[in-house]
Parts: sequence; C-alpha cells; structure tokens
Amino acid sequence: MSTPASRHRQSLLEAALQALPVGVVVHDEQGLCILANTAARALGPRAVNDLPASALENPAVAVVTAIGEHVIEAQASTVVTESDFYTLTTLTDVTHHHAIQRDLIARAFIDALTGLPNRTMFEQSIEDLIATAGPDDRFAVAFIDLDNFKHINDYYSHAAGDALLRKVSDRIRGALRPSDMLARIGGDEFVLLLHPVVDRDATLAAVQDISKRLKQPFFIDDHEIFASASMGLSLFPDHGTTYEVLRRQADNAMYRVKGGVKGGVSVFEETMSHAATARMAVEQRLRLAIRDRCFCCAFQPKVDMRTHAVTGVEVLLRWRDELGVIQAPGDFIGLAIELGLINEITLQVLSETVRTMPDIDDVFGPHVTVSLNIAAKQACDVPFMSAFCDALGATGMAKRFVLELTEEAFFTKGRFQREVLPRIRAIGARVSIDDFGVGYSSLAALAEITADELKIDRSFITDIDKRPRSQIVLKAIESLGMALGMSVVAEGVETFEEVAYLLGATQIRCAQGYYYAKPLLIEQIRQGDARTAVPRAPVAHSRTSDFRSPSSLRRA
Repeated sequence: MSTPASRHRQSLLEAALQALPVGVVVHDEQGLCILANTAARALGPRAVNDLPASALENPAVAVVTAIGEHVIEAQASTVVTESDFYTLTTLTDVTHHHAIQRDLIARAFIDALTGLPNRTMFEQSIEDLIATAGPDDRFAVAFIDLDNFKHINDYYSHAAGDALLRKVSDRIRGALRPSDMLARIGGDEFVLLLHPVVDRDATLAAVQDISKRLKQPFFIDDHEIFASASMGLSLFPDHGTTYEVLRRQADNAMYRVKGGVKGGVSVFEETMSHAATARMAVEQRLRLAIRDRCFCCAFQPKVDMRTHAVTGVEVLLRWRDELGVIQAPGDFIGLAIELGLINEITLQVLSETVRTMPDIDDVFGPHVTVSLNIAAKQACDVPFMSAFCDALGATGMAKRFVLELTEEAFFTKGRFQREVLPRIRAIGARVSIDDFGVGYSSLAALAEITADELKIDRSFITDIDKRPRSQIVLKAIESLGMALGMSVVAEGVETFEEVAYLLGATQIRCAQGYYYAKPLLIEQIRQGDARTAVPRAPVAHSRTSDFRSPSSLRRA
C-alpha cells in the first residue's frame, strides 16, 4: 500500500526523469519500449523503439549512430529486478558536436576552394600506399603548376582566378579513374596520384592527355580564357620510395618544363636532380649576397645620336660574388624573382644608386635621368611598390628617376593602373615601357597608360638597315609612341649602320647600346672620363667588341 511519502517520491522521480537533458529509454526482454522520457521522444520514434544492437553487445562503450537527421550517442546498461531484466539506454544528441567535428576534419584534409584533398591528405594517402605496396606495385606522382596564373588573376580578377582553379580541377578529375587522386596543395599547384600504372610510356601518355585537355579554353564570366599547365612526373619505385622523394623528383621534372616550353610534360631523369642541387646552391649564395649587400650597379648611358649628349643612364644590376667576379643578372635574376627575393635586391639597388648619385652627376652631368628596372611581378605588388615609392620619394630626387617596366606590367589592367601608377606619379618619377614589342603588345593597354618613354626592343634594331619589313614595324612603333606623347629610345644599338639608318630614316633621337658604351661600374667610368671631350660624328663601325669609352660622349 502506497503512502503519501512514497507517492511523492514516485512523482518526484517521474518529474526528474522527464526533466533530464539526455534521453532515457527502458526496454523489456522482448525489446518493447516501456518507458521513454521527453528528451528521448524528441529524437523521434526510431530513437525510442530501435535500440542499436552494438550498444547491447558492449554496454560499457558508447555507440554513435545516425537516426534520421540526428546523430545519437547511445549507451546501454542492464537493470535487474526481482523477476525481470530490462535494458536502460541513455541517448545523447551529438548532432551539433558531430557537425563541428566533421568541419574540423574537412578543414584539416580538404581544400576549401576546390573540394579536393589537400596536401596533408594526399601525403598520408601516398604514405599508406607505400606502406602496403607489394613488390610489383607501381604508381606515379605528377606535380602540376598552372602557367601564368598570376597574370590571369591580375588581368581578369581574383574571382575569375578562383573560378579557373575550380574548372581546372573538374577537368582533370574528369580524366581520372576512381583509384586515382587529385589534390590541391596551394595557389596554382596541384599533385596527382595515378594508381596503378603499367609503365613509363603509358603513364606519360595519360598525363599528356590531361595536358591537352587543359589547353582547351575555359569559359568564365563571358570570357574565353586559355590556360596551360607544366607537369612533372615521377614513378614509384623507380624514382623514389618515399613521398618526399617522389614529390621532389616530380617537382624537379616540372621545373625542367618551366625552363623550356611551358605547358608540357616531363618525366624525371637523374640529371634533373643534379640541376636542382646546383639551383639550390645558387639560391643559398643569393641569399647570402642579399644579407651581405654584395650587389653593385653598372651604368649604361642613353645618348642623343645627333649631339652625342648623354640624356640619361640606366642602372643595371650586378652581383659581385664571393670570388670578386662580377655576374650579370641573367645568371640569377629569374631565380630571385621566383624565390621572392627580388624586392630586397631592388631596394638595395635603389640605395646603392642614391649613394652613387654624386659620381653620376660628376661624370654625366647633374641633369641626366636615372632609370631603374622594376620586374613586372613587382609592379603589381602594391605593398612593395608603396614601400619603394616611399623610399624613392624620401631621397628628394624622385623627379630624376625613370622606372622601366616591361609590357606585361602595363598589360595587367588591375592593381597596377589603379593603385601603383598614381603613387609613381605622386612622387614625380617617370615611367618607361621597356623592351617594347616582345611582350604582350596590347595597344588598348598602351593607350590607357600615360608612360613617358617607350624603349624599342633590340630585336627590332639589330641589322635594321638590312630588314625592310622590320623597318615598317619600327616606323609604326615610332609613330605610335610619339603620337601618345612618349619619347622613343632605340635599345641595343651596336653598329654604325644601325645608327646611320636611325638618323636618316626615323625621328628617333635617343639610343642605347654597345655602339656608344657598354654597361660599366662607376669606377670604370671615372677611369675613362674626359669631361672636355667634344662631340664627333659617328664613324663607321661594324659589329665589334671595341666599345666606345665614355670619353667620346658629352655631358648633359
């Protein structure tokens, strides 16, 4: 017979059971639900009636299972009364926790932009494959780098660049088997696992097919965009038996393609490893040269062909290596740009040029312009160009400086025109289009840029007196530059015949090249300086190595 006290306890227990934040379900020996609290019923009838079998098999372990839209953590225990056995199960809704966990896993292993596996997941997959590989197992790793992606990004927009990356990944995946894997490891770089493979030739043919697919146009925001990728290939176990070695060898093979005709495919060869080692050695020496400020400047005058007056000098980078040997930039400048070291080098060149300005004034005159080269990649780097313009402006001599940029910088219609060019103008520096005619040659872009100077590439000047078709092109470039208010400079002038043609058949007055002076260090220029030298008419010179000394030129 129940008493008021026992009835109160019963009521309290019932209320407490219903108020619990976790679900509680009791089943009898036949598996029928005889009790379920409010939290359990909120999870739906399946959570109440369908007890996970795995929870019964090991009651000490919580079991996570999906029930409808919920992810439930269930843990069962046995309840024994005097005559009956029951199963009591607690149910915890871990849907939100599970979603967070899945998101963290996705962030750790999946590339957010493309949905592809990322570097970590790809590396783990390769290592697992290597660990379980049999004696006859073979697979391939391909390193894929999109060509000129930064240019596409700058010209069309970053949104278009992101869309291109997604379309590239979709196109590559469309050529793969279920057992293959494509991953994005950052920027415009992808890695590809081909598994299994039969032999070198068949694998190369498969990757070449992917290369051909990527050369077909992509349609993005009403634009037809052409892209290509340079690819390097390494084979397991021929070229390595660890992920790191296979990746490095594929990377070396890809750089072989980048150094030749982009958009191709190359299979790793042992000689590439030697080249990579040599490249690393140059990189280390280059970093030390930056640290120790081992860069110096050579100067090459721009000359008025009629009067022989020096109107300006171009500053040309040189590296005085650890043996004291002067190296031209062709030996290292590409690597410096690739490694992101060119910005520091350029700032050092500016500092060295400013330090040398009294000597420049003394030798060439206080009114000559001073031209500095800026790489196209730097020109679109707004933070760097802001720092560079600040440094140049702080010298108080910015109005004497001309910044020479190749056509590629002008062709990118984005940040350079909007943010960089106004900064250059604000400090009073001038702008020159360098090597005109060998780059993108966009007339539309040229019309939008108010450059001060147009330098015609030497490929149009060499033997100009003997090439009628080149003469037509030269006159067109000359007319275009002058119509846009730019002074025109002929680069690479080396012979009397070239000078004679330019003087007689064009209105170009300014020239630069070995006919007048080769690039010289300031101490070399001072040794040959004769300030009283008078102008003289050009003498007949064929292409030769006996260059004129600065003494044959007039100060401005």
